[in-house]
Amino acid sequence: MSDLNGVAHVILTAGDFARSTAFWRDVIRYLDLKVVLDNDAMLYGVGGRTAIGIRTGSPENAGKRFDQGAPGLHHACFRLRDRAAVDRIHAFLKDRGDIVFVHGPQEEPWAPGYYSILFEDPDGIRIEFNHVPGAGLLAEGQEIGGTQALD
Repeated sequence: MSDLNGVAHVILTAGDFARSTAFWRDVIRYLDLKVVLDNDAMLYGVGGRTAIGIRTGSPENAGKRFDQGAPGLHHACFRLRDRAAVDRIHAFLKDRGDIVFVHGPQEEPWAPGYYSILFEDPDGIRIEFNHVPGAGLLAEGQEIGGTQALD
């Protein structure tokens, strides 16, 4: 049995802190996360058994954009409770001028019913919101070792 119990937080480093936190502050509010830190160095919201943080970058990296092909993070994916939630967050984000959509709501081949959106945040960091229904390795609420995996 694994002792792992989910992802506690995801911290993203901004190339343009003001631009990035303007976007993420809206998303954190939309997701109904509680902002527990909001200052000149970090924005941090908590809820839904995880947290999202945005921090300032080092001075030599100011203004740089994320490179998905470089070593490090490829993308971050946040699980939503149902397909309708994926559709709702897409509707909330789709007209923003500070992000770029890779794809709107669509099914993916990764698991039966896998449904997601994928976009680049203001710093070019790829962000996914998804839902996977039912039972299976990637599904919401699957029991692993007697505990709810992704509820």
